[in-house]
Amino acid sequence: MDGARMVLQRILRRSEVERATGLKRSAIYANIAAGRFPKPVPLGEKAVGWLESEIAAWQQDRVLQRDAKAGA
Repeated sequence: MDGARMVLQRILRRSEVERATGLKRSAIYANIAAGRFPKPVPLGEKAVGWLESEIAAWQQDRVLQRDAKAGA
């Protein structure tokens, strides 16, 4: 690891992502396919999760988009 410090990140499961974003499963996957939402991280054969930091960044981007439209 080249002496770099490993930083642990929390991984959110889909139900947590739905609660955090207000999006349902189909909207999450449609936005992933369109390149507008973070891709999930494989956790196992049939399990995925999302990095909390990437979901937080997505939320912040949505707020910035809203504010940019309000200021235009």
